Amino acid sequence: MNEPAVPEQTRRQIVRDSMAVAIATGAYGVSFGAIGVASGLDVWQTCAMSLLIFTGASQYAMAGVLGAGGAPFSAAATGLLLASRNLLYGLRLAPLLRFSGVRRVSAAHLVIDESTAMSITRPTTGEARIGFLTTGVGIFVLWNLATLVGAVAGDHLGDPRTYGLDSAVGGAFVALLWPRLKDRRNQVCAVLAAALALSLVPVVPAGMPVLAAAGVAVVLGFVPHRPPAIPSEDAS
Repeated sequence: MNEPAVPEQTRRQIVRDSMAVAIATGAYGVSFGAIGVASGLDVWQTCAMSLLIFTGASQYAMAGVLGAGGAPFSAAATGLLLASRNLLYGLRLAPLLRFSGVRRVSAAHLVIDESTAMSITRPTTGEARIGFLTTGVGIFVLWNLATLVGAVAGDHLGDPRTYGLDSAVGGAFVALLWPRLKDRRNQVCAVLAAALALSLVPVVPAGMPVLAAAGVAVVLGFVPHRPPAIPSEDAS
Protein backbone atom coordinates (compact mmCIF):
# COMPACT_ATOMS: atom_id res chain seq x y z
CA MET A 1 0.00 0.00 0.00
CA ASN A 2 1.37 3.40 -1.00
CA GLU A 3 1.83 6.01 1.69
CA PRO A 4 -0.13 9.25 1.42
CA ALA A 5 1.71 12.17 -0.15
CA VAL A 6 3.44 14.60 2.16
CA PRO A 7 1.37 17.78 2.55
CA GLU A 8 2.90 20.75 0.75
CA GLN A 9 3.16 22.84 3.91
CA THR A 10 4.96 20.03 5.72
CA ARG A 11 7.27 19.51 2.75
CA ARG A 12 8.22 23.19 2.69
CA GLN A 13 8.91 23.19 6.42
CA ILE A 14 11.19 20.15 6.17
CA VAL A 15 13.06 21.60 3.19
CA ARG A 16 13.46 24.94 4.95
CA ASP A 17 14.85 23.33 8.12
CA SER A 18 17.09 20.97 6.17
CA MET A 19 18.54 23.71 3.99
CA ALA A 20 19.33 25.80 7.06
CA VAL A 21 21.37 22.90 8.40
CA ALA A 22 22.95 22.29 4.99
CA ILE A 23 24.07 25.90 4.55
CA ALA A 24 25.55 26.14 8.04
CA THR A 25 27.37 22.82 7.74
CA GLY A 26 28.42 23.19 4.11
CA ALA A 27 30.10 26.54 4.71
CA TYR A 28 32.23 24.87 7.33
CA GLY A 29 34.05 23.08 4.51
CA VAL A 30 36.15 26.20 3.93
CA SER A 31 38.09 25.44 7.10
CA PHE A 32 38.74 21.87 5.99
CA GLY A 33 40.01 23.06 2.61
CA ALA A 34 42.49 25.41 4.29
CA ILE A 35 43.55 22.82 6.88
CA GLY A 36 43.99 20.12 4.22
CA VAL A 37 46.39 22.25 2.19
CA ALA A 38 48.25 23.37 5.33
CA SER A 39 48.63 19.69 6.31
CA GLY A 40 50.61 18.96 3.16
CA LEU A 41 47.88 17.85 0.77
CA ASP A 42 47.52 19.58 -2.57
CA VAL A 43 44.28 21.17 -3.74
CA TRP A 44 43.08 18.13 -5.67
CA GLN A 45 43.87 15.69 -2.87
CA THR A 46 41.99 17.88 -0.42
CA CYS A 47 38.98 18.13 -2.73
CA ALA A 48 39.09 14.38 -3.41
CA MET A 49 38.78 13.70 0.32
CA SER A 50 35.62 15.78 0.52
CA LEU A 51 34.22 14.21 -2.64
CA LEU A 52 34.96 10.57 -1.86
CA ILE A 53 35.10 10.34 1.94
CA PHE A 54 32.51 13.02 2.77
CA THR A 55 32.41 12.72 6.50
CA GLY A 56 33.74 15.83 8.16
CA ALA A 57 35.17 14.53 11.44
CA SER A 58 37.08 11.76 9.64
CA GLN A 59 38.48 14.22 7.11
CA TYR A 60 39.69 16.58 9.83
CA ALA A 61 41.23 13.66 11.73
CA MET A 62 43.09 12.35 8.69
CA ALA A 63 44.39 15.78 7.76
CA GLY A 64 45.40 16.42 11.36
CA VAL A 65 47.35 13.17 11.62
CA LEU A 66 49.13 13.80 8.31
CA GLY A 67 49.86 17.40 9.24
CA ALA A 68 51.38 16.28 12.53
CA GLY A 69 53.73 13.93 10.70
CA GLY A 70 51.76 10.74 11.29
CA ALA A 71 51.95 7.77 8.94
CA PRO A 72 49.30 7.44 6.21
CA PHE A 73 48.16 4.17 7.81
CA SER A 74 47.53 5.88 11.15
CA ALA A 75 45.65 8.67 9.37
CA ALA A 76 43.50 6.20 7.44
CA ALA A 77 42.82 4.05 10.51
CA THR A 78 41.79 7.08 12.55
CA GLY A 79 39.48 8.32 9.79
CA LEU A 80 37.96 4.88 9.27
CA LEU A 81 37.32 4.47 12.98
CA LEU A 82 35.47 7.77 13.17
CA ALA A 83 33.52 7.00 9.99
CA SER A 84 32.35 3.65 11.35
CA ARG A 85 29.54 5.41 13.19
CA ASN A 86 27.90 5.96 9.80
CA LEU A 87 27.46 2.19 9.54
CA LEU A 88 25.26 2.29 12.64
CA TYR A 89 23.35 5.23 11.18
CA GLY A 90 22.75 3.19 8.04
CA LEU A 91 21.29 0.30 10.01
CA ARG A 92 18.80 2.71 11.55
CA LEU A 93 17.98 4.53 8.31
CA ALA A 94 17.56 1.53 5.98
CA PRO A 95 14.14 0.41 7.27
CA LEU A 96 12.99 4.01 7.62
CA LEU A 97 13.91 5.33 4.16
CA ARG A 98 13.28 2.03 2.34
CA PHE A 99 15.45 2.81 -0.65
CA SER A 100 16.40 -0.07 -2.94
CA GLY A 101 18.80 -0.81 -5.77
CA VAL A 102 20.86 2.05 -7.16
CA ARG A 103 19.03 4.59 -4.99
CA ARG A 104 20.08 2.72 -1.86
CA VAL A 105 23.73 2.59 -2.95
CA SER A 106 23.71 6.29 -3.83
CA ALA A 107 21.99 7.24 -0.58
CA ALA A 108 24.68 5.44 1.43
CA HIS A 109 27.17 8.15 0.49
CA LEU A 110 24.91 10.77 2.07
CA VAL A 111 24.66 9.05 5.46
CA ILE A 112 26.23 11.58 7.83
CA ASP A 113 25.34 13.03 11.21
CA GLU A 114 23.17 15.84 9.88
CA SER A 115 21.20 13.87 7.28
CA THR A 116 20.52 11.19 9.88
CA ALA A 117 19.35 13.72 12.46
CA MET A 118 17.01 15.39 9.96
CA SER A 119 15.32 12.14 8.99
CA ILE A 120 15.01 9.79 11.97
CA THR A 121 12.59 12.09 13.77
CA ARG A 122 10.09 12.09 10.90
CA PRO A 123 6.89 10.09 11.38
CA THR A 124 6.56 8.82 7.79
CA THR A 125 8.88 7.45 5.12
CA GLY A 126 8.01 10.30 2.77
CA GLU A 127 8.95 12.98 5.28
CA ALA A 128 12.09 11.11 6.30
CA ARG A 129 13.21 10.91 2.68
CA ILE A 130 12.70 14.63 2.13
CA GLY A 131 14.71 15.49 5.24
CA PHE A 132 17.45 13.01 4.38
CA LEU A 133 17.87 13.97 0.72
CA THR A 134 17.55 17.73 1.18
CA THR A 135 20.09 17.74 3.98
CA GLY A 136 22.44 15.19 2.46
CA VAL A 137 22.53 16.58 -1.07
CA GLY A 138 22.63 20.18 0.17
CA ILE A 139 25.61 19.54 2.43
CA PHE A 140 27.40 17.44 -0.20
CA VAL A 141 27.24 20.19 -2.80
CA LEU A 142 28.06 23.07 -0.46
CA TRP A 143 30.75 21.17 1.45
CA ASN A 144 32.63 20.33 -1.74
CA LEU A 145 32.35 23.86 -3.11
CA ALA A 146 33.53 25.30 0.20
CA THR A 147 36.41 22.82 0.35
CA LEU A 148 37.58 23.98 -3.07
CA VAL A 149 37.39 27.63 -2.01
CA GLY A 150 39.32 26.94 1.21
CA ALA A 151 41.94 24.82 -0.57
CA VAL A 152 42.54 27.37 -3.34
CA ALA A 153 42.63 30.28 -0.90
CA GLY A 154 44.77 28.34 1.55
CA ASP A 155 48.05 29.84 0.30
CA HIS A 156 46.62 33.33 0.64
CA LEU A 157 45.12 32.65 4.05
CA GLY A 158 48.43 31.45 5.46
CA ASP A 159 48.57 29.26 8.54
CA PRO A 160 44.97 28.33 9.53
CA ARG A 161 45.99 28.49 13.19
CA THR A 162 46.24 32.26 12.80
CA TYR A 163 42.47 32.38 12.39
CA GLY A 164 41.71 29.66 14.92
CA LEU A 165 40.77 27.14 12.20
CA ASP A 166 42.91 24.49 13.88
CA SER A 167 40.28 24.34 16.61
CA ALA A 168 37.80 22.93 14.08
CA VAL A 169 38.91 19.36 14.75
CA GLY A 170 38.45 19.57 18.49
CA GLY A 171 35.22 21.51 18.07
CA ALA A 172 33.80 18.88 15.74
CA PHE A 173 34.64 16.08 18.17
CA VAL A 174 33.16 17.90 21.15
CA ALA A 175 29.98 18.69 19.20
CA LEU A 176 29.56 15.00 18.37
CA LEU A 177 30.34 13.88 21.91
CA TRP A 178 28.47 16.39 24.03
CA PRO A 179 24.88 15.16 23.41
CA ARG A 180 25.97 11.68 24.53
CA LEU A 181 27.20 12.76 27.96
CA LYS A 182 23.87 12.60 29.76
CA ASP A 183 24.58 9.08 31.00
CA ARG A 184 27.10 8.47 33.82
CA ARG A 185 28.61 5.54 31.91
CA ASN A 186 29.32 7.77 28.90
CA GLN A 187 30.78 10.47 31.14
CA VAL A 188 33.21 7.98 32.69
CA CYS A 189 34.15 6.71 29.22
CA ALA A 190 34.79 10.24 27.96
CA VAL A 191 36.99 11.16 30.94
CA LEU A 192 39.05 7.94 30.76
CA ALA A 193 39.45 8.17 26.98
CA ALA A 194 40.53 11.82 27.14
CA ALA A 195 43.01 11.10 29.94
CA LEU A 196 44.54 8.18 28.04
CA ALA A 197 44.80 10.15 24.79
CA LEU A 198 46.45 13.14 26.48
CA SER A 199 48.94 10.93 28.30
CA LEU A 200 49.97 9.23 25.05
CA VAL A 201 50.42 12.37 22.95
CA PRO A 202 54.08 12.95 23.94
CA VAL A 203 55.19 9.32 23.49
CA VAL A 204 53.39 7.81 20.46
CA PRO A 205 53.01 8.78 16.79
CA ALA A 206 50.23 11.16 15.75
CA GLY A 207 46.90 9.42 15.36
CA MET A 208 47.59 6.65 17.84
CA PRO A 209 46.16 8.52 20.87
CA VAL A 210 42.77 8.67 19.12
CA LEU A 211 42.84 4.96 18.39
CA ALA A 212 43.84 4.18 21.96
CA ALA A 213 41.05 6.37 23.31
CA ALA A 214 38.57 4.49 21.14
CA GLY A 215 39.80 1.29 22.77
CA VAL A 216 38.49 2.59 26.09
CA ALA A 217 34.98 2.71 24.64
CA VAL A 218 35.36 -0.81 23.24
CA VAL A 219 36.48 -2.19 26.61
CA LEU A 220 33.69 -0.44 28.50
CA GLY A 221 31.23 -1.78 25.93
CA PHE A 222 31.87 -5.29 27.26
CA VAL A 223 31.24 -4.26 30.85
CA PRO A 224 27.68 -5.18 31.90
CA HIS A 225 25.56 -2.08 32.21
CA ARG A 226 22.88 -2.03 34.86
CA PRO A 227 20.11 0.49 34.05
CA PRO A 228 19.05 2.76 36.90
CA ALA A 229 16.51 1.15 39.17
CA ILE A 230 12.94 2.40 38.99
CA PRO A 231 11.67 3.10 42.48
CA SER A 232 8.69 0.97 43.37
CA GLU A 233 5.49 2.52 44.56
CA ASP A 234 4.80 2.41 48.26
CA ALA A 235 2.28 -0.34 48.82
CA SER A 236 0.95 1.50 51.80
